[in-house]
Amino acid sequence: MKRRPFIKNIIRAATVTAIAPQLSLSQSLASEKNSKKLGIALVGLGTYSTDQLAPALLETKFCYLSAIVTGTKEKEQQWIEKYGIKKENVYTYKNFDRIIDNDEIDIVYVVLPNSMHAEYTIRAAKAGKHVICEKPMATSVSDCKKMITACKKANKKLSIGYRLHFDPFNDNMMRLGQSKFYGNKMTVATEFSFNVSDINHWWRANKKLAGGGALMDLGIYCLQASIYTFGELPLTLWGKDTTKPDSIFNEVEGSIEWEMTFPSGKAYCKTSYESPFKSHLILNTEKGKLELSPSFTYDGIKGTTPDGEMELKNVNQQALQMDTFAQNILQDTSSIVPGEMGLRDNYIIEKIYESAANHSAVVNLNDIPNILDLRIN
Repeated sequence: MKRRPFIKNIIRAATVTAIAPQLSLSQSLASEKNSKKLGIALVGLGTYSTDQLAPALLETKFCYLSAIVTGTKEKEQQWIEKYGIKKENVYTYKNFDRIIDNDEIDIVYVVLPNSMHAEYTIRAAKAGKHVICEKPMATSVSDCKKMITACKKANKKLSIGYRLHFDPFNDNMMRLGQSKFYGNKMTVATEFSFNVSDINHWWRANKKLAGGGALMDLGIYCLQASIYTFGELPLTLWGKDTTKPDSIFNEVEGSIEWEMTFPSGKAYCKTSYESPFKSHLILNTEKGKLELSPSFTYDGIKGTTPDGEMELKNVNQQALQMDTFAQNILQDTSSIVPGEMGLRDNYIIEKIYESAANHSAVVNLNDIPNILDLRIN
C-alpha cells in the first residue's frame, strides 16, 4: 500500500477507534426505552458554563442539566426559563450541601475559580455525587490529593475537565505521536496565548483565586499536549517567567515559558496573557512535521501531517466529555481523565514555578505521579 493512502486510513481508523466505544454504547443505550439520563448540576454560572457547558448539555444523550448553583439571584429565573430547570433544583453556595437530598443530581460539575475547586469537589463527594472538576484541578498538589481521597472514600468517580481528550484532532496527534509513526525521535513545540488588556474584576488575575496566571489557565493545555503526544512522562524541566516589565499583571505571571525533557525528545512550551492569539501544537519528527493550528480552541481545529491534511471533523468537545463521563458511571468504567491526571499536572505546574523562581534551574521529576493516557494501548 502506498504511503499516502495508508496514512489516511490510519487517521480514519484512529478517529473511529476514538469514538467507536461512545457510538456503540450510545446505540445500545439509546435502544433501551427507559435508559437513565444522569442529572448534572453546574456549580458556577460564569462564561464557560453559560456559553459552553449549558448549550452542550442540550446535545448530550446520557446526561442533562438538572440543577444549578449560583450566587447571583438575577441568573436564577433566566436559567429556569431557558433550560427548564425546576425551581427546587436551584441552589446557592449557602445551601449547596442540601444536594444530598436531591436524587435528580447525579453529577456535580465544579466550574468555579481554581481556589474553590477543592472545597466544592469534596463537599459534592460527601453529598454522594460524582464530580467533574474544571481544570486546573486545584491550586496545589495537596488539595488534589484531598479531592481524590474524598471521592474514593465516598465511592464516587472524579473526572477533570480535559475536553481535548475528546477532540478527534488532538486524539489523532496522540496516536501518531505515541505510536512513533513518523520516527522515534521527536520534538514538540506548543503555545497557547492571547492578549488581555483589562484585568479589572477578572478573577484569573487574582492569585488568591486563581493560584497562578497564564500557566494555570492556558499553559496547562501545552503541558497536557506535550505529555499525550509523547505518551511519556517528562524526566526534567526548567521554567522562566517572561512577564513583561511593564505588565498589568502584578499578582500572577502574565507570560511564562518552559522546556520538558522526555525519553523520546523535548517539548518547548509558551503561554501568555500578553501576546496576540496563538494556539498551536507542532510535532517535529524524523519524517516531517505534524501540526494542529489552532490546536486548543473549542472548534475550528485543523491538522496536517507529512502526508497531508487530517481529514477529520470538529465535534462538540464538552458534550462528548460529559456524555463519556455519564457512560463511565452507567457502565462503572474509569474516566480517561481522572483526578490522578489532574494531580500529575498540578505537580508539574508547581515544578515549573519552582524552576522559574530559582533562575530557571533544571528540576528533576523523580517523584512525578505515574499516570498516562496511552490511547493506542
